[in-house]
Order: sequence, then structure tokens, then C-alpha cells
Amino acid sequence: MKSCKPIIYLLLIFFLNACTIQTEKKPGTFELLPTPQNFEIVGISDLKADQLKMAFAQNSENLPVLGDGLGQLTQAETQSDAEILYGIDSTLEIPAEGYLLEIKADQVIISGKDEAGLFYAFKTLEQLTADAKEQDVFLPLCTIKDFPLLAYRSIHWDIKHHLEKTDYYYRLIDKLSSYKINAIIAEVEDKIKFERHPKIGSADALSKVEWKKLSDYAKERNIEISPLMQGLGHSSFVLKHDEYKHLRDDVTSDWAYNPLDPETYELQFDLYEEAMEATPHGKYLHVGGDEVHTTGRGSGKSALELQLQWLNKVCRFAEEHGRTPIFWDDMPLQHAEVYGPMFNKNLSKEEVDKIWEENEHKLVEFLDEFPKNCIYMRWNYHAPETYGNSKAMNWFSDHGFKVMGATAGQTRWVLMPQRESNIANIKSFALSSIESGLNGLLLTLWDDDSPHFELYMRGILAFAEYTWAGDKRTKEEIKSAYRHREYANALADSQYAFIDSLETPVAQWKNLLLQGNSRNYLKSNPNAKEKLVLEMPDAQNAGEWAKKHAERIENAKKIVALNDSIAAKITEVKELTKRNTHNLEVYEQVNNLVQFSNKAFLQLADYDQAENDDVRKKALAGLSKLKEQFNELRKEFEAVYGKTRILTKPDDYILDQDHHVHLANQSTSFDWQFYAEMLFLEKLEEDIINKVTSASIKD
Repeated sequence: MKSCKPIIYLLLIFFLNACTIQTEKKPGTFELLPTPQNFEIVGISDLKADQLKMAFAQNSENLPVLGDGLGQLTQAETQSDAEILYGIDSTLEIPAEGYLLEIKADQVIISGKDEAGLFYAFKTLEQLTADAKEQDVFLPLCTIKDFPLLAYRSIHWDIKHHLEKTDYYYRLIDKLSSYKINAIIAEVEDKIKFERHPKIGSADALSKVEWKKLSDYAKERNIEISPLMQGLGHSSFVLKHDEYKHLRDDVTSDWAYNPLDPETYELQFDLYEEAMEATPHGKYLHVGGDEVHTTGRGSGKSALELQLQWLNKVCRFAEEHGRTPIFWDDMPLQHAEVYGPMFNKNLSKEEVDKIWEENEHKLVEFLDEFPKNCIYMRWNYHAPETYGNSKAMNWFSDHGFKVMGATAGQTRWVLMPQRESNIANIKSFALSSIESGLNGLLLTLWDDDSPHFELYMRGILAFAEYTWAGDKRTKEEIKSAYRHREYANALADSQYAFIDSLETPVAQWKNLLLQGNSRNYLKSNPNAKEKLVLEMPDAQNAGEWAKKHAERIENAKKIVALNDSIAAKITEVKELTKRNTHNLEVYEQVNNLVQFSNKAFLQLADYDQAENDDVRKKALAGLSKLKEQFNELRKEFEAVYGKTRILTKPDDYILDQDHHVHLANQSTSFDWQFYAEMLFLEKLEEDIINKVTSASIKD
């Protein structure tokens, strides 16, 4: 009998090799957002993400609120039992909200400068564990030293035209905290159930108790919510009601309060106080004050005098109630005629200085009237890098006033943010704020034309990056980090990018079916269908319509093809994503709506250019199906948006006079989103489908 030893040896070698293969450690890709100030990976630990189960508090600190990334950690009785050691060390030589995080071979050690720092260390660890789980790799051997470069990193909830479903706000708070956003300015207007003035609160408004719960939830996650309650101007949500019309500055307009009427302040102070009660953890009260001219009612006072009179009173009120007032700074600068240079990139330093030299006295003569307890917020959404912008901010700070900037992730763009989520301008204002030693920055997200909030996320993440970390990533790297963190590690590569490709089609879509730049003005024009919707082809002059719109036709063809490629890309990303599928569904609906309008336009061109009756009949049959197709598209669009958003206003809701032609303010239903398409289809039916059908019957 032959010896079996060689076979045993071979089997032993096989099993040893198999064990080596199974325990081989492969490096992972770890992409944190915002970027830590110092992040050094020196190897691979022996820890898998799912091994982090026990935590030991080194100085009896409670665990901060954790997200899903770490699951349920249990408190260990001894250090040796724990995979995570954590605590607060106020002696750390790093700024507030900073932390140290070290992953050793078999243990994670965390030290926070304060409670916020400890919280953010765990948020960073959650991102590391998410990456490790996705790639099925061990956590890295690494050291992280991290802290923010701006202390106040606030985003804007503008809810004046619609509310999200309440659970979505809680999820937003979770997400914002995970990216180290630490404040929210909530522009509440009529979305609080006011107890002292119940007529002002919308029927769907949140109660003060509901607001307090949100504020408490945010506070536990190191986010403070402060209210923005518009005062002086932007006051239609109050002055549209019959009960308050007597407080108007102009009796025919619901835009501005009369600053000379003592009752104005009684009402405003009531609203401010209830807004502060609803957001008890906020340290600010944003009083508004922008974009308003008041008449003076024959008092002889200038608009600037009236505004400063109002501002002093509301700032005194805020201080008496323990809040720091924030005021949009544009109107004093406009009154002094130094406003324009802030937005004009073509003006030289010398030209800007000359404008200030000629007009600064208009501010200086009222210098003692500017309240010192106020933060003057300089908003600039398109050109924060201009010398004129920094000149204005420096004027306030040079005269002893507190200053803060406001950039934008969304302004008056329809359907979705444009200009690559405004990343370049967000970066510019964040870096200049850091360099100037300012306290913080606000990212405004205006609801005027009301894109879905999910479409703001890329801009929010860019804001989180630049306000925390400074200039560590390029714009393209930000986009990659966005895909990595919001969708999946595997989707970071640029081959999965689609958002920028969608911007041009959306911008073109806005007025594709209209004459001129008229989408926002359809509701205010009683003859909009006849005057503002695109004219229909004339059967007696076949082909002339297509000649007139030849350039538009060529663009529509390109965009339909681009929409197809975007749709395919979104489908691919949806199949690979690990999270945030709803975000992708929203982008998908945006793409569908844009494609519908372009296809409808091209079908109209086909009808106009038909070579014979048979071709024309076929084209007409296609046009006849558009209304049904649109109804199906709208149904799906609203189903997706409605997962997180309340689409309609209450039945008894009173629309205001719409001085700034905000699309989202133009109907209580969701019609405003599709109004151009609806009018186009009506006109198509009246001018072509019905006429051709009628003529056929006669024949």
C-alpha cells in the first residue's frame, strides 16, 4: 500500500493557503466629508466595522446620539472590554468642536474638545464604518485631528411656500449633522400655529410643540434652530389678511409694514416671541429687513431713517429676549447708492473706491443710528469675490459692527439648482469668510421657485466641506465625494456623474413652450395662453413655423438625446446605489418633465413640416396623445415628490399679491409647477386638434 503522506502534505498546504487568502487584508477607499484637517492612514487595523460593539467612557461621558452607521453600541465595564474608548478633554489644543480620533490595531480612541467635538468624532467614525462595510474591508490604521474653520455653519429652511412632511425634517437634521452642519435658520413666516394671532398661521402649520420637538431633536445633534421672521418688508403673509391691512405702509400693497405705527411693533413682537418660543435653543433672531422701501406717510423721514428706526426697535426687542438679531444689510447700502459694486465684476478697485468716496457720507451721517448689537448679513449669491462685496462688509466691521455672509445653494432657479449647484460661489464666500476671521456663513436655499429639497444636497455638502475644512478639495473632488457619500463608494467616479448634464436641459426647458422669459408671469397675465404661450403652426403656411423656430428645434433634438443618456445614467446609478434612492427618483422626474416638453415641441415641428396628408395625420395622432401622456407624467411626478413633500396648500389658504412673481406662490394646488405645459396643451387642443377634427367632420 502506497504512503498517503504526500497527499496529507498537499492538503495541509492547500488549507494553509486557503486560510491565508481568507485573512488577507485589502486596503479600502475612505472618503470623508467634510475633509478632516489632518487624516493619516498608516495601515490596516484588525477591526471590521461590525466588530464595534462595546464603548467605554474614559471620563464618564454619555455616548452622543449615534446614527445608523455604528448600530447600537453597548457601554463596557472596563477599557479592555471595549472596542471604542471615548471622552472629552477640554485641554486639547484645538478649536471648539474639534476632536482627535485614532484607530489602532484593535481599538478606537476618541477625544473631543467638547460635547460637539465628541459628537463629530463619532460622525466621522460612522463614515469610516460605512465605507468599510460597503467594501468589506477592515478599518484603516489612522489618526485624525480635526476642527472647523468657521464656527457657525448654517443652512436655510425656507418654508414660506410649502412644508415638507414632518418626518422628512427629522431625517434632514440627521443628514445635516452627519456632515457637521451646526445650525439652521428657519424662515417660518406663516408655518407656525400662532396662539396670539391664529389668523396668520396657515392651517397646515406646525404647532409650537411640534417646532420645539424638532428643535430639541436638532439640539441633541449639535444643531441649533433659529427663526427668520420677516419684518418691515416681505410681510405679505401677515398683511394680506383683512385684519392687518391697516398696518400697511402702502394701503394698496401687502408687502411692507408702516414703521411709524406703534401697532406694527406690537404685532411683530408677538410673532417674534412665538417664533423664539418655538425654537428655544436658537441664539439668533433673524429679523429680515431686506428689499423694502417705505413711504414715510408725509413724516419727512427718509427711507433709510425709517428703516433704522424700525431696526433699532426690533434689535432692542431681540436683545431683551436673549437673542442676537440678524439683519439683511442690503437696504442701507442701496439707500447710500453703494450697492451695485457688490455684484459688478467689471468694476475696478479704483472705480469701486470712487463710488464709495462719493456716497459713503450718506451712511456716515446716520452712523449712530445703526444698532451695534446686530449682525449685518451681507448676502451675495453670484459674485461674492468682488471687491465691492468685501468693501461693503469691511465698512461694517471697520465701524465696529458684527458681520456675517450669506451664500446660496438655490436662488431663482426653476426645477433644480444651476451653475453646478453654485459650488464656485459657495467656495468663494466660505474661503473669504475664513480669511476675514468671520464667525460663520449662511447657505440660503430659497423656496421662491421651489425645487425639491433633495436637489439642494450637493450644494449643502459643498458648503459643509468649505466651511469646515477650507480649501482642501477642488470642485470636481467635491462632486466625487458627494457621489461617494450620498450614493455609494463605487459611484464616486465621474462616469456616474449626471447632475451637471441635466442643468442645460432644465434651463432651456423653463421657457421652451413659451414666448420670451414668461414662465413666472403666466398667472399674472389674463391673456397668457394667447400672448405668452408659443404660437401654433398655421396649416395655411406649412413649414413657416419650423423655419421660425429652426434653432429651437435643433436644440430640442440635442436635449432629447441628452435626456435619454441622463435617464440611462440615473437607471445605472439606481441599480448600484446603497442609499438615497429617493434622491435619484427626484432627479429622474426632473429629467422626465424636461424630456416631455422637448418631445412635445418636436412633435409640433413634425406636424408643421409634414410632407403629405398621411404624415400629417400621423403627426396629429401623436399630438392628440400628449395630454394623456402629460397626465401620466404628472401623476408619477407628484407621487415621487409627495413621498416627502406636502404638495398642496390648505383649502382656505390666501395667496398674497406675489410682488416678486414666485412660481410656488401662484396656486394652492401643485398646478404652478406645470402651468406652462398645461396652457400649451390647452392651446394645442384649441388651435390644432379641435380645428382639424372639426374640419374633418365637415368634409
